[in-house]
Amino acid sequence: MRLYFDLLTTFLKIGSFTLGGGYAMLALVEQAVVRQKKWIDEDEFWKMITIVQSLPGVFAVNTALYVGYRIAGKAGAAVSFLGAVLPSLVIIGAISTCFQEFRENETVMKIFAGIRPCVVALILAPSVKMFIKSKLSWKFLPIPILVAAAVVFLKMSPVYIIMAAIICTIGWEYLKIKDIDKKSTDNHEEDEAADDDDEKNVEFISSKKEND
Repeated sequence: MRLYFDLLTTFLKIGSFTLGGGYAMLALVEQAVVRQKKWIDEDEFWKMITIVQSLPGVFAVNTALYVGYRIAGKAGAAVSFLGAVLPSLVIIGAISTCFQEFRENETVMKIFAGIRPCVVALILAPSVKMFIKSKLSWKFLPIPILVAAAVVFLKMSPVYIIMAAIICTIGWEYLKIKDIDKKSTDNHEEDEAADDDDEKNVEFISSKKEND
């Protein structure tokens, strides 16, 4: 029961102070899950991010579900999900009752204007760390730059980019598997040829001894 309570309160805190979408919560999730609670190690955390961002659905919710299920099974996933979405439901519900007044409040607008740079930093910092932790060669650096340029300047839909990445990855892995199979076949044929040569040598030596 204590574990479920910890999962609930942890994601309640994360959900309450996350501004700017799912990627802005990465630093908070890493601090809570990896450094404070030590539920998962850092390597698994970044592998988790790779998995959850490739799944359909809200990034923050997918992250909460993964961590909860990883720590305490289905019940843990349900508790983490509740903790992640409850603050947003309460806040949006409260705002919707007085949205017009809230929207036109000058103090509120100034608060949001001050928050924007922080949100950019919260997204940029884990993005850079994610690239470093992915252990990709620097020769792959042009790929995210080109993708970002395509989205920003060419107004290309991210959906098409994701689909293209999936197709290219499947094709790349297929070619790698074919190359491995080809090398395995070639090695097998070389071994058979070597065995044939050994058999011929043995037969030659045996026939020579008989003649002598």
